[in-house]
Amino acid sequence: MTGERLLITGGAGFIGSAIVEAALSEGYSVRVLDSLRADVHGPVSGFETVPGPGPERGPMIERGPGNGARARNAVPPGMDPRVEFIHGDVTNPTTVARALENIDVVCHQAAKVGLGVDFADAPDYVHSNEVGTAVLLAGMADLGLLRLVMASSMVVYGEGSYRVANGFARPGPRLASDLDAGRFDPIDPVSGHPMEPALVSETDPLDPRNVYASSKLGQEYLATSWVRSTGGRVAALRYHNVYGPGMPQNTPYAGVASLFRSAIERHEAPRVYEDGRQRRDFVHVRDIAAANIAALKFTAPGFTALDSPGALDLPGALDSPGALDSPDGVNSPDAQNSTGRQDSTGDLDVPDGRHSTGVQNPTAALDPGEFRAFNVGSGIVHTIGDMAAALAAASNGPAPIVTGQYRLGDVRHITASSERLRRELGWCAQVSFDDGMREFATAPLRAAVRP
Repeated sequence: MTGERLLITGGAGFIGSAIVEAALSEGYSVRVLDSLRADVHGPVSGFETVPGPGPERGPMIERGPGNGARARNAVPPGMDPRVEFIHGDVTNPTTVARALENIDVVCHQAAKVGLGVDFADAPDYVHSNEVGTAVLLAGMADLGLLRLVMASSMVVYGEGSYRVANGFARPGPRLASDLDAGRFDPIDPVSGHPMEPALVSETDPLDPRNVYASSKLGQEYLATSWVRSTGGRVAALRYHNVYGPGMPQNTPYAGVASLFRSAIERHEAPRVYEDGRQRRDFVHVRDIAAANIAALKFTAPGFTALDSPGALDLPGALDSPGALDSPDGVNSPDAQNSTGRQDSTGDLDVPDGRHSTGVQNPTAALDPGEFRAFNVGSGIVHTIGDMAAALAAASNGPAPIVTGQYRLGDVRHITASSERLRRELGWCAQVSFDDGMREFATAPLRAAVRP
């Protein structure tokens, strides 16, 4: 049993609450910082929002009977009473400083997630994700707190990796004209045939395709800067498609699993975009929580990976003449032009023959003892259509409808290898797709949030 004092930001959320449960079972003393945003949690008994700084929301206060201040250990309904709960926003430096007092290690989950509705969401994504991370890292630096696990996402890769006639390729964004014609798969320009999907690794170039993805990559860049400044240790977990009990229902920010599950609960057929053959890796929220516990141990001083390749032994690292390296060997945003992408030559070649037009990976050449990215997936590829069909069958609901509709911000295929996490931290997914879908089909969801 660890006895370490752990702060979990966003610990009242879907993933955060699962991490809280896992951390308590491992013997951590847990403190949660969460704003209980109304557009995520809806109204929460005993907690209210008051006007204050920040886009379209303010800092949070705690109220008890007679409008008196709540006790420090008051928790939202459903949260374990052993948790010390602080009701506040991670973008507020004063609140963050309070939350970090006497903490040993931080697990940063607080974020605005999902593709969103339209570009009007951009300021909120940047404020919640990037500003929030910057405030947290600054507070940790002030206190000399040097251990961080952070939630990243597979969306930082953009379109996945593909096999083509001469090796591997990372295609650019799909054209609306192709999608309108039902040509959903990227085409190999040499052969004229659809590209064959492959797995991406943590050292592959990154190419965020929407505002949420850009903000998650921004969080990683902030963390690498913090590492260089403080000597801290960061594990960045790039989650794949997470599902499970407690997902928010019927919201464009919650992901496709929630949308399908919500439709079935309304006795409606799940509506599957494109042709339903988009490849994804669906990973259960309990497995995500277990990955976070393993990553917390990675941040501890003197940690030795079970099977580490060493700081310079990174397969596919961007050390070719085409790579843009900063003086300390980290591929950083500062090394790139003002567009945030590589120079006008257009392509980044890496030693294993892969080829990309995307933003370079900030972790590819970094010492794994300081900042380390880990893909977190089940290791089993399924399609979005598979998920819709499995949920419908498990709940005896209507069969999915494949609509042929599309969203320009979506990628066709994205699946990544989680071998690094298994090899170095000893983690592997425990919940199978079939078992997870059977549970999820009837598991309780968070109440729908109305605008």
